[in-house]
Amino acid sequence: RQLAMCFALIEADPRFVGVSLVQPEDDPIAVKNYDLHMEMIAFFLDKHPSAKVSLHAGELTLGIVPPEALRDHVRKAINMAGSSRIGHGVDVAYDVDTRSLLQTMADDNIAVEINLSSNEVILGVAGDDHPLNLYLGSDVPIVLSTDDMGVLRSDMTEQYIKAVLDHGLTYSDLKTASRNSLYFAFLPGESFWASDKYDQRVDACAAINGVECDAYIGTSPKAKLERQLELAFQAFEASQSN
Repeated sequence: RQLAMCFALIEADPRFVGVSLVQPEDDPIAVKNYDLHMEMIAFFLDKHPSAKVSLHAGELTLGIVPPEALRDHVRKAINMAGSSRIGHGVDVAYDVDTRSLLQTMADDNIAVEINLSSNEVILGVAGDDHPLNLYLGSDVPIVLSTDDMGVLRSDMTEQYIKAVLDHGLTYSDLKTASRNSLYFAFLPGESFWASDKYDQRVDACAAINGVECDAYIGTSPKAKLERQLELAFQAFEASQSN
C-alpha cells in the first residue's frame, strides 16, 4: 500500500521526482521475498513510468545471509525493478556474472552510491575489501554518500578523506564523484554538461557566466546547481594556486 502511494504521489505532483525504498536487506523476510519485492516495484513502475527508482541493493557480505543471496540482488534491482541508481552494491563481486553486471551499469549509466563509513561500521567491509575501485575500474559512475548521518555520526568530509586515504582516489576522482552527485540526481531539468565525461558544457553555457547560460539555467534546477558547483571548483582551485 505504501509503495502504491509513493508512485501515485510522483504521478500527481512533479515535485515528487523519486522513490527510494530502504529496508534491512539481510532480514530473513527480505531475503526470502526479494524477487517478489522487485516484481512489486516493477509493477508500479510500469503504471507510473515517470518515477525514478533508486534501491539499496547488495548491502550484504559473507556471513550475514545465505551465499545465494549475494549472487543477484544488485542485478535484480536493475533488471527486474528498473532501478536507475544503486545504493551500496557492496556484494557486486559475488554476482553470478560480475563482469556483465558492471558492463551493464557502465553502459546504462547506473550510478552506485558509495557509503564508506556505513559499510565499514555495519558490514565490516573497508579498504581493499570494498568494491569502490572495482566500480571505478569498470567505468561505473560513483557518488560518495554518508548513508545515515544521524546513526553513523559521519559527514561528507569523512567520506572524501576515506576515499583518498583508504582507496587512493585523486582530486580529479573526487571532482568527478561530486559532479556525478548532481548529474545522476533525480533533479528536474537538463544538465549543464553535454555528457557525463564533463569535458564539454552544453552550447548555451560555453561561456559559464554568459547571458545564454543564465537563461538556460533559469529553466533547469539541475543545471543551476551544476553551474554553482563548477564556480565553487574554480574559486577553490584559484585559491590553492595562489
